[in-house]
Amino acid sequence: MKKIVNIEEIMEIIPHRSPFLFVDKVEVEEDGLKGTGFKNVTINEYFFQGHFPNKPVLPGVIIVETMAQVGSVILLSREDFKGRIPYFAGINKFRFKKVVKPGDTLRMEVEITKLRGTIGIGHGIAYVGEEIAAEGEFMFAIEKK
Repeated sequence: MKKIVNIEEIMEIIPHRSPFLFVDKVEVEEDGLKGTGFKNVTINEYFFQGHFPNKPVLPGVIIVETMAQVGSVILLSREDFKGRIPYFAGINKFRFKKVVKPGDTLRMEVEITKLRGTIGIGHGIAYVGEEIAAEGEFMFAIEKK
């Protein structure tokens, strides 16, 4: 069974706010180690003003950050991590395979593949429709109590 986390709940779980909150909704799997996040890409987003303004393309770093936010929501939905803050610790093996444009919806499937204490690794695949837009691993550290 999946738990649907809407934008209001996301803002209770992670500290990000506009213009740095990128994920719109997350479906968390029961095990608290995988889930699917969604981002609706619109032309009104601030970064399109300067990132190829005549041919807007979603910056790859925004895809990576959005994927990390999905991973954060997944982990911080677990009882043992509630109320903590996640920090980026590294980015590995990321590949960008498809240009993401305004009007697209990014679907990010993220799985926490390694979790040892408060340190871990997540693997994510970002899709537009059925096409892979980006894929890679990110490392994170969760704030200790």
